[in-house]
Amino acid sequence: MTKATRDLRDLRTPSIDPLPEEVRIDGRTCLVTGANSGLGRAAAIELARRGGNMILACRPGHDGTCDEIRRLSGSDAVELIEVDLSDLRSVHRCCDELQRRGLRIDIALMNAGLMAPRSTRTPQGYDVMFAVHFLTSRVMIHRWLQDGVIRPSSRAGETPRIIFVASDSHRSAEAIDFDRFGAYTEYGMGESMRRYAGSKLVLCTFATELSRRLNPGDSVDVAVHALCPGGVATNIVKGAPTLLRPIVNAWLRRFFQSPEEAIGPVVHLCCAEEAGSSTGMYLHMMHRKQVSPDAADPHNGARLWEASEAMVRMSRETH
Repeated sequence: MTKATRDLRDLRTPSIDPLPEEVRIDGRTCLVTGANSGLGRAAAIELARRGGNMILACRPGHDGTCDEIRRLSGSDAVELIEVDLSDLRSVHRCCDELQRRGLRIDIALMNAGLMAPRSTRTPQGYDVMFAVHFLTSRVMIHRWLQDGVIRPSSRAGETPRIIFVASDSHRSAEAIDFDRFGAYTEYGMGESMRRYAGSKLVLCTFATELSRRLNPGDSVDVAVHALCPGGVATNIVKGAPTLLRPIVNAWLRRFFQSPEEAIGPVVHLCCAEEAGSSTGMYLHMMHRKQVSPDAADPHNGARLWEASEAMVRMSRETH
C-alpha cells in the first residue's frame, strides 16, 4: 500500500491519453468478473455505456447489480451470471452455462481480486488468493477456448481480448516456488501482503505465457494484456478486522483513487484499437511498462503452464 500511495503522489505525465468518448464497442460481448463492486463495477458501467453487451460474473447475493449498472450506464444490454470464484465447481458450472447458451465472449476482463487478511482454504484445498487471482482464470480460459466461447481470430475488429487486472506489487514478490506450486500454507496478517504479491506474480507470468501460446506467429489471434490500476479505494480489504475497517477505509479514501478515476487503463485495453491489434501490453495506471523479468521469463512461463495443467485436469474430474 505504501508503494501504491507513492505511485499516486509521484505521477508523471501519462504516456497514454484517456480514451475519447466516441471510441465505442457496440455489439461486443464483454464479461467482467467481480463486477458487483469497486473497479469491476466502474468498468462494467463504462463498457456498457460504450455499447458493450455486458455479462457480469458475480458472487451469489448481488441480484441488484444488473439493475444498478443498467441505470447508471443507460444500457439494457446487461445480464448477471452467478459464480463463486473461490470454488472451481462453481467456475465450471458458469462455463457450462456459457457453453450451453452458445455465447461468444469478445472481451474478458478478469478483474476479481481480494486481499485476504489470513490464509483461507478453498473447497479444492488451494489458498483463496492463489485460486481467485490465478487458478480460476487458468481454468476459465482453458474452458472458453475449448468450448468455443472465445474464438481466436486475426481479422481486424474480430480479435478477442483477455485483460487481467494485476498489480505492480508482483515486482516485489519472491520467485515462484515450483516445488510447492499451489500447495496450501497457513499464514497470518503479517504475511498477507507478501502472499498477495506472490499471487499477482503468478498471474502476470500466466498472462505473459498465455499471450505467447495464443499468438505464436506474427498475427494476433487473441489479444492478451495486463494492467495495474494503481491504488484504488475498493472493498479489497473487506476481510480486515472489524475494529480496523473504518481506519483502513478512511485511509484508502484519503490517499487512493476512486474506482471511477482508476479505470483509464482498463478502458484503454478493452476498447482502444491498438489493444486489439497487439498483444502482451502491460499498463501501470496510464503508463506503458514491462512486467518484471521473472514474469517475462519464458522458462518460468513454461513451468507455470505445465505445473497448472494437472490442476486444470483435476478441476474437471471433481466437477
